[in-house]
Order: sequence, then structure tokens, then C-alpha cells
Amino acid sequence: MAPTANAPGPRGFAGFCWAVLAFTLLVIVWGAFVRASGAGAGCGSHWPLCNGEVVPHSPAVETLIELGHRLTSGVDLLLIIAMAYLARRRFPPRHRVRRAAAASLFFIITEALIGAGLVLLELVAENSSSARGYWVSGHLVNTFLLVGSLTLTAWWAGGAPAFELRWREPVTVLLALAVAGMIVLGASGAVTALGDTLFPVSTFAEGKEMTFAPDAHLFVRLRIWHPTLALAVSAIVAAAAFAAVRTRPDSTVRTWAAATVSLVATQLLLGLANMWLLAPIPLQLAHLLLSDLLWIALILLAATALAVHKDDFTTETQRTQR
Repeated sequence: MAPTANAPGPRGFAGFCWAVLAFTLLVIVWGAFVRASGAGAGCGSHWPLCNGEVVPHSPAVETLIELGHRLTSGVDLLLIIAMAYLARRRFPPRHRVRRAAAASLFFIITEALIGAGLVLLELVAENSSSARGYWVSGHLVNTFLLVGSLTLTAWWAGGAPAFELRWREPVTVLLALAVAGMIVLGASGAVTALGDTLFPVSTFAEGKEMTFAPDAHLFVRLRIWHPTLALAVSAIVAAAAFAAVRTRPDSTVRTWAAATVSLVATQLLLGLANMWLLAPIPLQLAHLLLSDLLWIALILLAATALAVHKDDFTTETQRTQR
């Protein structure tokens, strides 16, 4: 399928995809600010309307924060729809770019539905039910899948080859464990951050006492389990990065391996600072953004380390054009 006259060239489309990914990260961080600032109920239990109105009159600060997140999420949805449409025009059927773009569209829709569910079920503001923990965890998992799909769309749109899961090779297993570990860690981190918002403390000693109290809430107990899990997952991610370099020691793999390990180390330090300083909102947002950047680096590390050889890539391209 040849590109149409108005379809962007490979570099232009890839640049657009990277821009969509960057905007999506901004929306994700803003969403975290909505939760951390307690503005999740800023539009009441109404969706897609805000407090029953299209344009709220004399809105409170919390309403402006929540409404701003909804508007930017809507823009993000439109951008991803455009990206999926352009991918269909630019690439042949069954091409990996079209599939990744379609996956991105699916996950941005489920992202919106989960957000709507949180609002309509009133799992926002001061709600500390276990149901909210499950929904928040699912929200984070969906967000990771969305970011991963967008990352692969942009990466492949720039001409990068496909990758193949060769399960007999240890590096594939390690990378799969690293990816799975990051998803579990991210989910636990989302609930931990929720606990920091719902059960704030004024001193480190108070936080320690609350965490180990016999009747401590599950969200509070995760304050100790999340860092422990973070250490274990970080070790797996680092091992996967070193295995990737040993398996395929080319410059691209080395670059993403170095980026992954550096982000892991930085994230651990930021996590410690977040605990010691009692989770101030700016650090929470930085911690989330860094986890997304680490996720992107890990996805690209896997994509480069498991990339098919040139001959295999040529065969795969011919197959998708049939």
C-alpha cells in the first residue's frame, strides 16, 4: 500500500507518534496530580459532564483541576485516533505499526472507561475502600499498556525492525520477568501513593508507627512492601539489561541498557527521598514520571535486544505487504 499524497512520511509520522507519547505522559502526570491534590471529586459523580454541566459556572479550584485533566485526556484521545488513522493510511494491513497504533487506541479508550468508572462509582476523594485499590491498580496497568503501545508505534514507525520472543534464550525470559515485574511494581506503587494521599503523616516516626500498627489499612501496609518489591524488581531489570548487552552487544542495545540501569538507580534514590520526605506532591509526580520513562526504556531495550535479524526483517516486511 503506497502512502497517499497527504500522508506524512516515515520521519514525520514517527515524530508525530513521539509527540503523542510525550503529551500522554503529561496527561498521566496531571491525572496523578488530580489524585494527590484530592481533586478527584472536583466534578462530583458526573461523567462526562462536570457537576451536571458542560461548562461549570464559578468552579472551585478542585473542579478546574479535574476538568483540566478531562479536557487534556479528550485531546489525547483525539491525537491517538489521528495516529491510528494515519497508521492505517501509511502502512499495509497486518503491519506492526498499524497493530501497535490500534492497540494504543484500544488502551486509551479503556483508560477513559476506567477513569469514568472511578468517578461514577465515587471511588475518588476520601474513599479508602479496597475496591478503589483494585480500580487504581487496574488503571496503572492499563496506563503502562497504553504507554508501551505508543512507544512501539513510534519506534516501529521510524523503521525499527520487529522483535521475536525466543523463549529458549535466557535473555527473553529475563526481559519478560522484568516487564511483568514492572507492571506489578507499578500497580503496588499506585496503591501506595493512594495510601500516602488518604493517610498522610507529619513525621517519619509517625509513618513508621502507622505502617506497623496491627490494624493498619492495606494501603498503609504497602508503604513497606512496595520498597521491598522495588528492590527485587530493580535487580531483575538490571540483570535483564546486562543479559541483553551480552546477547546482542550493538550500540543501540547498549544505549537502552544504560538508560534502563540509570533510570532504575535514579528511581530507587527518588523512592527513598519520597519516603523520607513523607511523599510531597512534587516528588510523587516526579516518581511517577520516572517510572513511565523507565518503562519506556525497558520496552525499547526489549525491542532492540530481541529484534529480528535483517534477513528475517525483510521476510517479515514482504509478508505484511501481501
